[in-house]
Amino acid sequence: MSARPDRTLRQFLGYGMKRAFAAIQTDVNAALAPHGLRMMTYSVLVVIRDTPGVRQSRLSDILLIERPNLVLILDELESADWITRTRAQDDRRAYDLRVTLKGRRVCDRASAAVAAHDSRMAAGLGPEERLALLDALHRIESNGRSSDDDADQVSRP
Repeated sequence: MSARPDRTLRQFLGYGMKRAFAAIQTDVNAALAPHGLRMMTYSVLVVIRDTPGVRQSRLSDILLIERPNLVLILDELESADWITRTRAQDDRRAYDLRVTLKGRRVCDRASAAVAAHDSRMAAGLGPEERLALLDALHRIESNGRSSDDDADQVSRP
């Protein structure tokens, strides 16, 4: 049998994470499809649910989504009557985002599907391995931040 064509790439963490992410993204999108969501729309909905009144600019920063792309996602969620956008009282250029009751119900059902997906993807990992993996991912993420990014993280609630 011949060697893997990507054997050189498989020694790199980034390539391994890319391949793992592709598997995760495919599985989570399949789990979310019956709820009318995708990984990104679900992520936006969850953060709005968990942070009532969050502003679009803050949401963009939290989820690392370009603002024009976020507007499209918010339009989609608002059209489904899962969120509301209300002009902020203190800044007429900003919007406060809130989940509707309908959105909360969809989000709760989708969260159960994502929990099942997460268990599937982590099958074979014990609790300590899972925590170690999460810790390693957080460290890698921190290593990729500039000192300016770290300052931004500290200054924001």
